[in-house]
Amino acid sequence: MKSLLNLLFLLFFVIIHSKVYKPCDFARIMKRSEMDGYRGFSLENWMCLAQHESSFNTGVVTYHRGHQSTSYGIFQINSRHWCNDGKTLKAVNACGIPCSVLLQDDITEAITCAKKVVSDLEGIRAWRAWRAKCENRDVTKYLQNCRV
Repeated sequence: MKSLLNLLFLLFFVIIHSKVYKPCDFARIMKRSEMDGYRGFSLENWMCLAQHESSFNTGVVTYHRGHQSTSYGIFQINSRHWCNDGKTLKAVNACGIPCSVLLQDDITEAITCAKKVVSDLEGIRAWRAWRAKCENRDVTKYLQNCRV
């Protein structure tokens, strides 16, 4: 019961304190962070990924019952491999960060970790939403009307 109350408190905190980026604002941050072309993936691909993973919302937390892990933040970075949430068994924490930093309005740490994820063997294909919604599709629409 205490665990459930802690989870509800965390979700309440995240809902109140999360930031939903406007797509063009997110694109400008990604461009400044040198994500356009990073590991061969265009800014449009990153936009598509963030749209379908979190709708540009820093506060999204998704629990995966099947493999008992949780994905966090604007990129939905998973606790099994990339961050430490203190509850995922056999977590690797390849980004060397607590998962809570992925929920911050400032997405600098999330971008740094996303760069590590995409540098892995699977690349951007590590994100299921990218494979399902972006791969082999026209993603140019994600930067329409954005001056970046």
